[in-house]
Amino acid sequence: MKHVISALVRNQPGVLAHIAGMFAARGFNIDSLVVGRTEEADLSRMTIVVLGDESVLEQVRKQLGKIIPVVKIRDFSEVAYVERDLLLIKIHVPAEKRPEVTQLVNLFRGRVVDVARNSLMVELSGPEDKLEAFIDLLRPYGIRELARTGVIAMQRGQQAKNDAALQNSS
Repeated sequence: MKHVISALVRNQPGVLAHIAGMFAARGFNIDSLVVGRTEEADLSRMTIVVLGDESVLEQVRKQLGKIIPVVKIRDFSEVAYVERDLLLIKIHVPAEKRPEVTQLVNLFRGRVVDVARNSLMVELSGPEDKLEAFIDLLRPYGIRELARTGVIAMQRGQQAKNDAALQNSS
C-alpha cells in the first residue's frame, strides 16, 4: 500500500542523507522523495512516499521522530489531502501526428513547452495515476525522455474550522 508522509525538517546540511540512510538501514523502500523550501527559510518539507503495510508505516513514523532535525511529521493516510507530481516528457511526434498528440495534451490539461522538427516536450501535473495514464497513451508514439518530480502533498483546508475562526475574529 502507498503511504504519503510529510516531514518538516531543519534546513541544514546532511539531513537528507541522514533520513535516506535511516530508510536504507531498515530496509524501507522509498517510492518517491521530494525536498523543497517552505514559507520559513530555516525549514524544508520532505514529502516521502513509502510502499508497505501499516507496520512499515508505523516504523517509518517512529524512526523519523527520533531524528533530531525532524520538526514535525504528518501522515496523510487518514486526512483529506491534495497530491501532485510534475512530468516533463519528450515524445517522438512527426508533423502529421501533432494534432492528435496535442489533443491528448489538452484533454489532460497539459502544456506543450517545446517543439522540435520530430518531437514535442509536454509539461503535465496532477496525481500519479493521471500521469501514468498519460504516459501509457503516449507510449505508442515513442517516448524519447521522461523526468518526474515525485509526489508533493498538502492536507486540505478544514472548511468548517476556517469558517468558525473567521466568524470569531469579526
